[in-house]
Amino acid sequence: MTEATPAGGTPSRRPYLLRAMHEWMIDAGYTPHLIVDATHPDAQVPAAYVKDGKIVLNVSMSATQRLQLQNHCVEFDARFGGIVHHVHVPMNAVLGIYARETGEGMVFNESGPEAPPPGEPVTPPAAPVGPDSAESRRARFKVVK
Repeated sequence: MTEATPAGGTPSRRPYLLRAMHEWMIDAGYTPHLIVDATHPDAQVPAAYVKDGKIVLNVSMSATQRLQLQNHCVEFDARFGGIVHHVHVPMNAVLGIYARETGEGMVFNESGPEAPPPGEPVTPPAAPVGPDSAESRRARFKVVK
């Protein structure tokens, strides 16, 4: 069975929530970023940009080509340091999604979305990667209700 339909037979909510958050961020004019577990054995990400086993990926339409948010994975092509890389991230390696401008987003755990306690921000593990990233920019998560 795929990530979208685990052994229990009920499809995972993660790909649906991920697509919904991505669409909301794009519609609002924000820049969506994914936090990815780069140590997942099936994750294909540029190793040079991995920090502490995680990578933050700019998944805006302007930073990616052929972006596909599928039930089992996220795939796209993007430039890293001027070189085009194909990125493949299994859905269960996606740890969260947030808007760079506001920090609003969603964190995923094994069973689905998880919200930090009210008023407690969650800081992404590394600076965003993409054409408009800057090491000095750090986003904070806010719970979206």
